[in-house]
Amino acid sequence: MEPIPLPSHIHYELLLQLLERQTMFTANSTPAVQEQVHQLIITLRKALAQQKHLEESCQRYKLPVEYRWSLNDLKLGQPVAVESPTSTAASFPQENAS
Repeated sequence: MEPIPLPSHIHYELLLQLLERQTMFTANSTPAVQEQVHQLIITLRKALAQQKHLEESCQRYKLPVEYRWSLNDLKLGQPVAVESPTSTAASFPQENAS
């Protein structure tokens, strides 16, 4: 069975850190923009939580998951399998960079 490709969690973390540390700081002088940045941060956190739920479902159904670092990492038809992660709400599953 071919692994299910998912974004690596580091992509979410990078975006969240950029938005929280730099974008929010710069937008601080404009409340309307600051609120939009805040909503974007909330949306990204929700997306990461939804991905974690998907990963848990894959694990329950014994479906392999493959974390992707970019669209260019692998040639089509050459997936690299990664074991389904085990996770809790408080920690990130282990990811293998392949």
